[in-house]
Amino acid sequence: MIETRRLIIHGQVQGVGYRYGMIAAAKQTQINGWVRNRSDGTVEAVVQGTASAIEQITDWARQGPIGAVVSRVETFDVTEKQIYVDFIQHPTQ
Repeated sequence: MIETRRLIIHGQVQGVGYRYGMIAAAKQTQINGWVRNRSDGTVEAVVQGTASAIEQITDWARQGPIGAVVSRVETFDVTEKQIYVDFIQHPTQ
C-alpha cells in the first residue's frame, strides 16, 4: 500500500546540500515526491511510497547529509490523491 507524508525539517538544513542528499536518498529507497527550501529556514518534503520506504526516508531526514544539524522533523499524513512518479526539487516557497 502506498502512503504519502509531508515532512518539515528544522535545524541547520539549508546551504548544506540537504535537498540534493534527500533526492539521492529518495531514489535509493524508491520514494517519489518532492523537496524544497522554505523561506522560514526549514526544508519541506512530500514523500510517497511503501510504509517501509517512508520510514527509511524519515530516518534519513532526521540525520540529513554531512553538515546538516537537524533539530526535529515534523510528519503529517497527506490525504491528497496525487500520484508522484519521481522525486524532484521544487523552488523555495
